[in-house]
Amino acid sequence: MSLTDFIKQNQPQSNGLLTCARYAFMPNRLQYCGGPNNEELFAYNTENVSDPGLSALLKEFQTLFPYLKLIAESNKIKDVFDARIVEAYWLGNELLENVSMKRLYSHFVDGLHLKKKLQPKDLELLMGKIPRGAIPHHCFHVLNIYFRTGHLAVPHTLESMDSCRIGWGKVKKISENDLIVETQRLVYENNRLKLSETIDKNISFKLLHKSFLQNPTIGDNISYHWGWACDKITEKQKTNLKKYTQACLDIANGLTKLN
Repeated sequence: MSLTDFIKQNQPQSNGLLTCARYAFMPNRLQYCGGPNNEELFAYNTENVSDPGLSALLKEFQTLFPYLKLIAESNKIKDVFDARIVEAYWLGNELLENVSMKRLYSHFVDGLHLKKKLQPKDLELLMGKIPRGAIPHHCFHVLNIYFRTGHLAVPHTLESMDSCRIGWGKVKKISENDLIVETQRLVYENNRLKLSETIDKNISFKLLHKSFLQNPTIGDNISYHWGWACDKITEKQKTNLKKYTQACLDIANGLTKLN
């Protein structure tokens, strides 16, 4: 038995490192964030192997990693890639509620160095959202920090925000490399961001005949990022993702009230 086979047989099918890599893979492939080792990110997940090398790759993501650290420190969890931390950032869970306004402020200023990346008026607008319910969720960053803060310091468009947020949907049809998923898209109507009525969307799930999804079936709930199927998700995870996505939309639309 090879070392790789031994590791695969003696570790969980899913863990925080691998889950995080699933969501980080496609924006890295598109060269929006992270280091130059996209083939390695892909191989870790398709081979279902994780080790300190994968941790090192994920630490190169200059926006992702500070958010994970913030959530971990706020919840007194030592492992930044603990599955609960990873889930909180990408999908949302109760750990987000334990991040204080003070820590969020420090995160934006010192963790993400946004004073150097945003115009003063944009930074002031962002800081004003902290007492209105800002949360360290991926969707909050996408919808409320209007510049991409990875390798491309360019303004978001409606299309790029929709691609960058974590989407979810139910599998309706499976072809060789793609899924037809019942989902929603981000729209801008009556001066507000919102999710559309249900649509069918084509989502890629295979590359080089390999996939992050194990035997997808009709009716599965999946999550996707930049048009790539990341994971099968439970009903609870879907509920949380919908809940926190809507919270981030409300904050972006100025609909929340001061505490």
